[in-house]
Amino acid sequence: MGVKILYFAGLRETLGCAEENLDGMPAGVADAASLRTWLCARGEPWDALAPGKSVRIAVNQTLAHPTTQVKDGDEVAFFPPVTGG
Repeated sequence: MGVKILYFAGLRETLGCAEENLDGMPAGVADAASLRTWLCARGEPWDALAPGKSVRIAVNQTLAHPTTQVKDGDEVAFFPPVTGG
């Protein structure tokens, strides 16, 4: 089944892709924080997801916390914070 990952706004342009599908969860990845760390470890340009960068995460269209569990079949979205005026 796998995990569908979506990238929005500036992240989409920086990473050069709008989405990807992982065939199952990588070893050691169980939550939103560890998925973000795993993606960031790919190096340039994935360091746009590094800790300290302003990035929001949603799991199954619900804003996630770093400890939110991610499992096979989930949809995970990464996006910059949204501001309004």
